[in-house]
Amino acid sequence: MDGLVEFKTEDGVRVVVEGVEDEDGARLVSRGDGPAQAARTFEGSLEGVRAAAESALRVFRDGSLRPDSVELEFGVKLSAEAGAVIAKGSAEGHLVVRLNWSPEPGPEGPATPLDPEATGRS
Repeated sequence: MDGLVEFKTEDGVRVVVEGVEDEDGARLVSRGDGPAQAARTFEGSLEGVRAAAESALRVFRDGSLRPDSVELEFGVKLSAEAGAVIAKGSAEGHLVVRLNWSPEPGPEGPATPLDPEATGRS
């Protein structure tokens, strides 16, 4: 199990997370009895993920696809030195994108649910 990393929020609240193991197998070691102290605030650590999400949203919203909604899912690991890291699901970075479109109403207006009594179904 990886060591614990303590982040502070900008409001001074402690957030303790399980630290990530380095690719070469090195582990973060805390000094003393508590978790290792992160170099950045919790919010500061997530800045890179926020910027990546904004960029991805721009790509999917501003293109020719024009979805009604865009869902992004990032796997995120937190590191005391690097802050937030987009986690890999296998050999690549983990990012799931869902684009949704609502059907356009026809000339007779939006579809209404069928009345079971009108169709003879119960």
